[in-house]
Formats: sequence, C-alpha cells, structure tokens
Amino acid sequence: MLWAQCDGLDPLFLLGSEKPAAEKAHRENTMNPEYLIADTSDIYSPALVFYRALIRRNIDQTLRIIGDPSRLRPHVKTHKTREIVRMEMDCSITRHKCATIAEAEMLASCGVPDVLLAYPMVGPNQKRFAHLIARYPLTQFKVLADHPIAARSLSNTLQAHGLTASVLLDIDPGLHRTGIPFGDDALDLYRLVHSLPGLRAAGLHIYDGHNHQAQAEERARAAQETFQQVMAFRQRLESQGLPVPSVVLGGTPTFATYARIPGVECSPGTCVLQDHGYHSRYPDLDFIPAALLLTRVVSIPTSNRLTLDLGYKAVASDPPSDRRCTLLNVPGAKIVLQNEEHLVVETDQAGGFKPGDDVYAVPTHICPTCALHKQAYVIEEHRLSDLWDIFSRDRFLNC
Repeated sequence: MLWAQCDGLDPLFLLGSEKPAAEKAHRENTMNPEYLIADTSDIYSPALVFYRALIRRNIDQTLRIIGDPSRLRPHVKTHKTREIVRMEMDCSITRHKCATIAEAEMLASCGVPDVLLAYPMVGPNQKRFAHLIARYPLTQFKVLADHPIAARSLSNTLQAHGLTASVLLDIDPGLHRTGIPFGDDALDLYRLVHSLPGLRAAGLHIYDGHNHQAQAEERARAAQETFQQVMAFRQRLESQGLPVPSVVLGGTPTFATYARIPGVECSPGTCVLQDHGYHSRYPDLDFIPAALLLTRVVSIPTSNRLTLDLGYKAVASDPPSDRRCTLLNVPGAKIVLQNEEHLVVETDQAGGFKPGDDVYAVPTHICPTCALHKQAYVIEEHRLSDLWDIFSRDRFLNC
C-alpha cells in the first residue's frame, strides 16, 4: 500500500497500512518509504530531487489513461529536462509542447519530431523562432496565433527567411489569458492564417485552465462543455473549406476527460512530476509526487521552531507563504515565516531535531520550483545516481 491514512498526520505521505498514534510515529517513517535517501552526504541543500522510478510510473499512468501515445503532447515546462523528454520518447511519445523558445530548442536537440510552441511569438522572438526552424530542419515546429497583427508579422518574418511554420489558432475558452473567443473574429483570423505566406493553418489549441474543479464529475462536465464548443467551431471552419487537421486540448486537471475523446491531442504537464497542489486536489488522476526538495535544519531559534534552508529562492512563491510546501518528516509543522533563504516552522517536535538534519518537502507548485534550480539530484533505489540539468530554465540557449 503506497499511501495510508493516519489520524492527525498528512494522509498522503504515510508508511504502512496501520494507524499508529502520532506521538509514537518516528518522524522518518511517517512518509512514503520510496522517498528516503540512504546517504545524503553528497546532496547540497536546498536541493531539487527527482525520483526516477516515480517519474516513470507517472509517464506510465498517462499512457494508461490515454491508451495511445500518438495522442499525447506532454508539456515540457514542468521539468525542462532532456532526460525526462528521452524517457517519454522511449515510450513512443513523439509530440511535445512547450512555452519558450529555449524549451523548443531543447526538445529539438533531443530529436523530438513534432514541437508545439504554445506561446504567442511577438517582437524579436519571431526572428528567433525563424532561426530555430532553420537550425533544426528535422523537427516540425508549430506555434500559436490569436491576433491578426502578430500573425501578419510572423508571416513577414518567416517569408523573409524562406521558411514556413504550422500555426494553431489559440482559442480562449474562458480563462482569458491568451487566445481569441469562439466566433466570427476567430473564424476570420483562422482564414487569414490559412491565406498568409509562410503560415500553414494546422488546427486549434485550447487550454482550459479555468476548469480546475476539485470534484472529478464537475470537472468532467465543464470539460465536456468546452469540447462541445470546440467541435462546433471546428465544424464551422471546415464548412468554410478550411482545414483543421489537429485539436490540442487541456492540461493536467482535465486530461482524463479529453483522453476519452478520440481524435484529439492531450497536453498534460504537471503530472510527470506532480506536486502537492495537484496531488491533493485531483487524487482521481492517480499521479504521485516524483520531485521533492531536500532541505536541512540550519537553526533551532526557540523550543518549538525550526529554521530550514528553504527560502523562496528554492521553492515556488506563487502559493501563499504558509502553503508553499508540505514537510513530510515534520508532521503537523506550521510555516510561520519565509524569506529568501529561510523557512521557519513551528512544531512540537522541534526538540527531536538538530542542526544539519534532513527534511523532505513536497512543493505545492513544482513547475516554477524546477526553474529555480540549475540541477536535479536523481535518486534510484534510495541512492543518488545522477545529476540532471534543468536545461531550458534559461530563456536563451542558441536560437
């Protein structure tokens, strides 16, 4: 049994199927034993730690959900590493999605044949995109469009370089972040993309980040409503003689719903590493946190306080400060203060710790957390086995 329940402790990270009393539970056996590292002497904290077997387990779970790897287009923005891309490619996943030119270049350098850069290209980034296409001729690059000015400018840039790129119309299904709403303007923009030299109309992209209902049934209903709108708009485009060869839908929360719909691509991202935010909110998806932070006690300022070397330069600061991570082997710890290099928690177990002791933390939001680290320590069978570069954390590689 991987996860077990225990009164008074976090139910997600406990060892064994019994319910030991909290006061008798040893602080290192209250968490999933797969996380324990036998020797941490070569791991400098605060450290990003990847568990290879759990990453593979999450990849396998995405395949179980969708059934067909050709319909998967996982988002690389979560992990930004070449090694995980190669693990996915070893599972016959050949289509990938990213948010930056650096991520797109990393994917192409791994030999990925089909890369969707799911971000509007404007300003000098259009020229960089052209250089990327020229540098990696064996990779088919796709990009988004949601405004006629940007589409015309991209057309001019690619035409000047003698290049062509596939373009997906970015639809706004209600998130109101990027994209264009369903309707006449969207139809006109798709027709424009289809007509512009250097651009090839390649379908629709829809990210429904507003569909994050905790209840699986509510989330599925919301996703089905979005899908019905997508299909109605697709039929309208095709009735005008416009080709719509692909539809890319959703992220991790709605992945299971779209995976059941034949003919669409799904682009989950967070699930490959998973984090406490998604794991606690969407247990129905059955993904396991595969990336932790190893931090250490650096001070014990009071009888009920521990100070860890886990400031907001090491863990994503977009959740509220008291919910940025979950400490696995300090059950019931309450975060009371965080600065650039310090995390202060209150716990009645402070007397059981000493300076230098290891503490395991699950970040609430793993995607920006990864970008804060240059490398990840890779654990296999409880031991350090490798170091993986967070290769595309930078905005610029070569292109």
